[in-house]
Amino acid sequence: MTTDSHAAIEAVWRLEAPRLTAGLMRLVRDLGAAEDLAHDALVAALQQWPSDGVPRNPAAWLMQAAKHRAIDLLRRRTRSDRKHDELARELDEGMRLARRDPADALDDDIGDDLLRLMFIACHPVLSAEARVALTLRLLGGLTTDEIARAYLVPEPTIAQRIVRAKKTLAKKRVPFEVPAPAERMVRLASVLEVIYLVFNEGYAATAGEDWIRPSLCDEAVRLGRVLTTLVPGEGEAHALVALMELQASRLRARVGPRGEAILLLDQDRGRWDRLLIGRGLAALDRAVALGGGGGFYALQAGIAACHARATTAEATDWARIASLYARLTDVTRSPIVRLNHAVAVGRAEGPAAGLVLVDALAADPSLASYPYLPGARGDLLERLGRVEEARAEFVRAASMTRNARDRDVLLARAGAKVS
Repeated sequence: MTTDSHAAIEAVWRLEAPRLTAGLMRLVRDLGAAEDLAHDALVAALQQWPSDGVPRNPAAWLMQAAKHRAIDLLRRRTRSDRKHDELARELDEGMRLARRDPADALDDDIGDDLLRLMFIACHPVLSAEARVALTLRLLGGLTTDEIARAYLVPEPTIAQRIVRAKKTLAKKRVPFEVPAPAERMVRLASVLEVIYLVFNEGYAATAGEDWIRPSLCDEAVRLGRVLTTLVPGEGEAHALVALMELQASRLRARVGPRGEAILLLDQDRGRWDRLLIGRGLAALDRAVALGGGGGFYALQAGIAACHARATTAEATDWARIASLYARLTDVTRSPIVRLNHAVAVGRAEGPAAGLVLVDALAADPSLASYPYLPGARGDLLERLGRVEEARAEFVRAASMTRNARDRDVLLARAGAKVS
């Protein structure tokens, strides 16, 4: 296979795999079968394109190949089952094939199909880890190996998560549909959560040698933008995109030339992506206009916007950030948000005020192994001139983190030798 053919197939597949799988799922009503049929079309492309050349419209070629295989599968089901009445009802419910050409039906309602696929991949019946893996597989077009490398886990682990997720969806008979209004907000919240989990793992890697994994951030932002086109009236979807774009605008400035971590207040703001900042601020405006200004993602996006608007670290509006964190605390009741609020208060009102709030969190069991608690305390103590106490906190935080770059930063602040 030529390099050009391989690159073309890979690019088209990444773009079209979710669309193919979603349309096929509507037709065959089986997630595993839909994914297999989509891959059959990919195999056909791998066999034919190198010799025949890349088609003028490769996406349409893949769709046509998938259609033929889907229709063959349905015909085999008909011959083996012989239950014509049941088959007619199934096809009428899913594709209206009793009244039209099944090949045409795959081309219709692609947007609705993608939304259905998002809802099924992010169904709350699945664990968070399974939802992330299935979403990246079905909607991101990533291979199990790529997902495994991104999350630093063995490939068989990811494969097992995906297989178990599909079995769970089948066992629970989760329908391929957009949820009814009564259930829609809960299900949409699950979709938003999964996208944000993917982004966060890229923005601040949990473990490993790299502090950031931009490819995961890029994929999450792409999925978020797709979602806003499918549910344009949902303010929190726009707010999530705003949050991700504003945070992603800082990615280039978050690492130095050797991959070392650079903290927010030390970053060269000239390296921040102004285009992404503009897009993020516009998305936040849309979220607010839709009445979503007080939600989980909108409040965080508002905090990110404060940083984005500050041309220097000194110009940061810490009082507003502290106020937004206070509102976010009321929304989430999260101890991590309370810690972030304490840090913001420490900047707005002074380190002594921040330390009082941080110390109030010391006994919270959910933060017992959270490295940013002693890290935040160390920063406040250092600013108060209590250097030895600060050093001990930085060393303690370094012992808790699983990310090598985080550990380097903390040990450097402690004045310890970084290996």
